[in-house]
Amino acid sequence: MAKIAAWGVHVFTASGLLAGFMALINIGEKDWQEAYLWLMLCFVIDGVDGTLARRFRVREVLPHMDGKNIDYVIDFATYAIIPAYFFYMAEMAPGIWMYVCLGLILLSSALYYGKTSMVAEEQFFVGFPVLWNLLVFYAFFVLDNQIWLNVAIVMVFAVLHFVPMKYAYPSRARQNFWLHLSASIAFFIGVTVILLAYPRKIPGLDWLMHAIGLYFMGMAIADTWFRKAVPTA
Repeated sequence: MAKIAAWGVHVFTASGLLAGFMALINIGEKDWQEAYLWLMLCFVIDGVDGTLARRFRVREVLPHMDGKNIDYVIDFATYAIIPAYFFYMAEMAPGIWMYVCLGLILLSSALYYGKTSMVAEEQFFVGFPVLWNLLVFYAFFVLDNQIWLNVAIVMVFAVLHFVPMKYAYPSRARQNFWLHLSASIAFFIGVTVILLAYPRKIPGLDWLMHAIGLYFMGMAIADTWFRKAVPTA
């Protein structure tokens, strides 16, 4: 039973690729709303599978399988490649700038995944994590797809991958765990409501999304320069 449960967790992780493929199909059909609902399902699967893996001791039960490798393959597809395809199909940048942005998204993501210090022992992401799914969502659905602002967002965050700031890892944070988790849940609820209501706007919801984004950036600044590290015990 332990092996069945462990294999079930790996299959659950791998199912994120199926959801990602459904997003690709919908992007090809320019159904932006449904495409992003599938991408948000990928996000949920990625957020839950680590907890399940620890709960069912997957690493001990199946030592010949590495869930992290499965996770990295799916994450690169759903957090970088598919959002880049959305960016392209939704015409989020003009002319040659489109290809500059796509190159920055994909190359910076690939190089970021090559970092051996991507996650610090204190359970922070070092450099802004590969979250192009959320950045493209924010640019398209919250900021209303303002072409030159989209270009600026890509340039800034491609660079921030390699600026050694500490960004919260909400599900594993050793500092402000409940604050980070609450903000993450509020953000996910906001994303879901925005997508279900699209193209109608919900008054005040955009401001909530701005506030949560500023919260995480503010915490990154505080954790990087103003807070002492928590002992790793």
